[in-house]
Amino acid sequence: MSETITTPHVDTPGGERKSGRLAALDAARGLAVIGMYVQHFALNERNSFVSGNTMILFILCSGISYSIMVRRMNEKGMEPSAFRARMLARAVFIDMAGYLLIMLNGPFAVVLPAYAMLFLLALLLIRSSARTLTAVSCVSFLVCPPLMLIGLSLFSDAALLYDLAGGPLSALAWLPVFTAGMALGRMELRSTRTAVRLVLGGAALLIPCKLFDIFLLPGIRQGFEAWLMRMPVNYQIDEYAIWPRNAQPVLWHMLFYAEPQGGSSFELLIGTGLSLIILGLLFLIEKKYGAVLRPFAAAGRVVLTLYVFQFIVAWALMLMGIDVTGIDIGGFLFGDILIAAGVLFAAWGLTRRQNGPVEFLLRRFERLFCSM
Repeated sequence: MSETITTPHVDTPGGERKSGRLAALDAARGLAVIGMYVQHFALNERNSFVSGNTMILFILCSGISYSIMVRRMNEKGMEPSAFRARMLARAVFIDMAGYLLIMLNGPFAVVLPAYAMLFLLALLLIRSSARTLTAVSCVSFLVCPPLMLIGLSLFSDAALLYDLAGGPLSALAWLPVFTAGMALGRMELRSTRTAVRLVLGGAALLIPCKLFDIFLLPGIRQGFEAWLMRMPVNYQIDEYAIWPRNAQPVLWHMLFYAEPQGGSSFELLIGTGLSLIILGLLFLIEKKYGAVLRPFAAAGRVVLTLYVFQFIVAWALMLMGIDVTGIDIGGFLFGDILIAAGVLFAAWGLTRRQNGPVEFLLRRFERLFCSM
């Protein structure tokens, strides 16, 4: 989940030249993982906007990182086959980590296997231009939601196919956002003009989509559901039948909901608009007040370790007989802020050793895999 992203030498406001990671991008990933902790352990009415949007922000950042890695591959003259081997290794490691977490049988959905599938799907686009990536993303926002609902119907009992295209937490559902990130990764992200364009573009996407969701979508949804109810049904589910006769009905009504983690075009567009605004603001802050971002950037550099750790914490609490879903930290005054502070403190401790333990294992696995 976390990539080592470096950028070419750039001129700082003070005139000195430096190279390093994109702190704003790391900070955005850090905010995303903090949002996941808040969603899982301290959700309340004040912070309910994090539900679903944190994953969209993270997927957008991952697409940007992927595109930057492709650009650096080209700058170094690396063979595309070597890059594909590295991404395959990364996907295998993340997929195995995801299924290990699933084995803990915790209360939270594990998205790592679907995230690993995104790395493989994106290999088809590594030679695409920014214009092509933008076109693919725009088409995907329309096409992928109905396709993932069909996948949810057909692949609900097929693990790998389910991760690929089986519903709102599948790779296909997130492909529009990931490809949008890949297109953004072709831009000069350190430019003030780009940051302003991200903020304005995000607002232009977020505001009309949110207004549509509030004022028009409920009526459209009711009319569509009424039409579905009038449709003749001669469909009997037999869970013991062979595939595809055991397929579930397609939940077409989900296309007209903008609920968190529903996978509809409306949810993705609203979340992407908000994520663009956040990214643009972070790049603007990095220009003059970069020190403010350091704690959040630290969390972004060890995001995979932090993601895994929340499942281990939940599993340990369940072993002690504590119902994690019943813990209402968010109901306490500043409980969500306390959770966020805890994540930042853990990130500070992890980054003192450069890499988190899961990031360290990922890099070792990549080297081992690519040397075979």
